[in-house]
Amino acid sequence: MTSPAPTSTESVTPTSAAEVSGPRSFRLRRRLSRAVVVVLLLAFSVLFSYPFVWLVSASLKPRSDVFDNRLVPKVATLDNYVSVWQEAPLALWIGNTLLVTVLAAAAVTVTSAMVAWAFAYYRFPGRNLLFGLVLSSMMLPGAVTMIPVFLIWDSLGQVDTLTPLWAGNLFGSAFYIFLLRQFFLGLPRELFEAATIDGAGHWQLFTRIALPLCRPALAVTLLFEFQAAWTDLMRPLIYLRDSSNFTIARGLKALLDQFGFGGEWHWEIVVTASVITTIPMIILFFLGQKHFVAGITTGGTKG
Repeated sequence: MTSPAPTSTESVTPTSAAEVSGPRSFRLRRRLSRAVVVVLLLAFSVLFSYPFVWLVSASLKPRSDVFDNRLVPKVATLDNYVSVWQEAPLALWIGNTLLVTVLAAAAVTVTSAMVAWAFAYYRFPGRNLLFGLVLSSMMLPGAVTMIPVFLIWDSLGQVDTLTPLWAGNLFGSAFYIFLLRQFFLGLPRELFEAATIDGAGHWQLFTRIALPLCRPALAVTLLFEFQAAWTDLMRPLIYLRDSSNFTIARGLKALLDQFGFGGEWHWEIVVTASVITTIPMIILFFLGQKHFVAGITTGGTKG
C-alpha cells in the first residue's frame, strides 16, 4: 500500500522559504557592501581633495586671512589673481610650458611606440637580452646621468634654451616601451600576416594596423608624459637662466623666491600662482579620463 502524497504545507513551504530568504540575504549583503564602499570612497575623496580646495580658498582671501583655516572666505576677492598677472609674465611661462610639454609628449610617444613595435613583432637574435637591458635602464637613478647629460647639452650650446627639456624624449622611455610592447603583443599575429599577403609593407603594418588598435596605450603615454613635463621642476632649474625662458614650474619657484624670502612673505601670491599652475592639469585629466582609465585597465590585463 502506497503512502499518501505530502500536502503543499508539509513539503513545499519550508523549501520555498529557504529559496526566498537566500536571494534576499544576498541582496542585503550586496547593498551593505556597496554602501560601505561608497562611504569609504567619499571619505577618501574628501581627504585627498581638501588640500586643493584649501588652496583655491586661500587664493580668494586677502593676505591677512590666508591661514585662517576657513574653507569659505570671509571676504572673497580676485585681487590676488590680478596681482599675480601684474607681478609675473604668467602667459609667457604658460606658453613655454605648453610648447615643451607638447613636444616632449609627442616625441616620447612616437619613438617609444616604434621601439616597442620592433620588440613585439620582429624576431631577431638577442631580442630578449636587448629588451632586458632596456628595462634595466629604469633602475638607473636620474641623478647619475644628470651631470653627463648637462655637459652634452652645454657642449651643443643648448643651455638656457627649451631644447634640453624635451629633445631627450626623442630617445624614448623604458617604461613607455614596456607599456606599449604589452599592447602590441596582445594583437593577433594572423592579422598582420593577412595584411602582408595583401601587400602591406612593414611601415603600413605599423601605422595602419598596430597604432590604431593601440589608441588607449598611446593616449596613456601622452597623458603621463604631458603631466610629467608640465610639473617638471628639476630640468628647468638646471638648464634655464633667463626668466623669459621659464616654464610655469620654474616661474613658480621664482615667485616663491621673490615673495617668500628676504622680506615680508606674500603667500597669497604664491598660492594663487599655484592654483593657476594646477588648473590646466585638472582640465586635461577630465578631458582624457576615459582614455586614461581604459588604457590603464587594458594594460593591466595584457601580457
